[in-house]
Amino acid sequence: MIPARYAHLVFSFFLSCIMSLLVSGIATLRLTGLSADFHVLWVSAWLSSWMFSYPAVLLVAPIARRATAKVTRAD
Repeated sequence: MIPARYAHLVFSFFLSCIMSLLVSGIATLRLTGLSADFHVLWVSAWLSSWMFSYPAVLLVAPIARRATAKVTRAD
């Protein structure tokens, strides 16, 4: 198991993986349709987008947390 102090890195890893997979799949589908090589194009697009997504999530998450804290209140 990974120590809890690395939870933000693990969360960012999974979030960037799932989000880039979904977005690249939709973009690839819109661009190519359900072509015979759709899955190959999708995986290629996903891997290249994931290289940017993970660092982006690591950089943007603290900003999003602060913005969320400013627009919400405790019950």
